[in-house]
Amino acid sequence: MAIPDFQSCMRPLLEAVSDGEVHAFNEAFDRICAHFQLTEGEITEKLPSGKQTVIRNRVAWARTYMNKAGLLTSPGRAQVQITDRGLQALADKPDRVTVAYLKQYPEFVEFHTAKPKPVVDSSPSGDGDSDTDPLERLEQAHGEIQDSLAGDLLELIKQQPPQFLENLVVELLQAMGYGGWSETSGAATQYTSDGGIDGVINEDPLGLETIYLQAKRYTDNTVSRPDVQAFVGALEMRRSRKGVYITTSRFSREAEDYINMIEKKVVLIDGKKLAQLMIGYNLGVSVKSTYQVKSIDTDYFEQP
Repeated sequence: MAIPDFQSCMRPLLEAVSDGEVHAFNEAFDRICAHFQLTEGEITEKLPSGKQTVIRNRVAWARTYMNKAGLLTSPGRAQVQITDRGLQALADKPDRVTVAYLKQYPEFVEFHTAKPKPVVDSSPSGDGDSDTDPLERLEQAHGEIQDSLAGDLLELIKQQPPQFLENLVVELLQAMGYGGWSETSGAATQYTSDGGIDGVINEDPLGLETIYLQAKRYTDNTVSRPDVQAFVGALEMRRSRKGVYITTSRFSREAEDYINMIEKKVVLIDGKKLAQLMIGYNLGVSVKSTYQVKSIDTDYFEQP
């Protein structure tokens, strides 16, 4: 049989982990290959880029979409586990779990519509559309890949100990060019007694301009105004005018409003922005594939 599209892989992936236990992704992947009775040639067939096999790419996207919809979760690296919502989806007994089915969940709709709707599958059964030109489809697909990568980055960060995030924020500020005069211009503070400060960036060799950092690794908690006020108080004790507060979750509206009212320059970076900055400055990520889009050089054809 032909290699199934990624939406066809969704329900079999749920069934592969329906016992509720934590499974290695490779284990679930092997079960899907067995479910579709794929040949060795079909299992090893690669994408045009040659970087990944077709079926593994499609199963990975099936997992990503169902993660975003809350049907699956990733408790650890390269692991997959079904949720109560995923068990309910199996109990609903739809013939296929598709993008259209996942749109009943607000979290998925937010993810899927964050960028212009991508063409996920142009086949008749793909529940997608092909009303956009090839360049637009390429840009839309790139946007969706970036969103998925950002989500995966945040999940990995949340699984690390708090000290990891403290070191990460220092490295991120340095990657952005702050304290660029020296590789040792930034450092995480002592974890046991940081006094509300998790990292320091010296913008110049004499330390005349210093940026203080606060990092909170939260899964669901919202950083409130009192939390930010405490950080501003820590800046005051150090007579500092600059601070960056980074969290893996989000800030309350009151916290954001408070920052706009004070004289000190404090920047708030939530989890979404953190992941975007890491991708933009190549921290914790690497280039997997590069595609060049070329056009006609009209000057070449207009030579005398």
